[in-house]
Amino acid sequence: MNTSWRKDKRSSHERGYTSSWQRAREGFLMSHPLCVMCEQQGRLTAATVVDHVVPHKGDSAVFWDTGNWQSLCTNHHNSHKQRIERELESQLP
Repeated sequence: MNTSWRKDKRSSHERGYTSSWQRAREGFLMSHPLCVMCEQQGRLTAATVVDHVVPHKGDSAVFWDTGNWQSLCTNHHNSHKQRIERELESQLP
């Protein structure tokens, strides 16, 4: 698997995180206000991040697929989710 998408030096706007994304993100968090990983652990924590369950890697269709979005707290997004993705990448040829 090519992991160069993680080292992408383009700005967040250039990677698709535009004002349209911000509006979609805000709407999603209003509808899904709790971190799904905290809920699985029996905790109720406000979500602050809309995460792509399957990394989009620049694919616009995957990026905008709301079925591929989940609400996470910052802690789970920045630690646990990143660790999961690194582990999955290391298992690929």
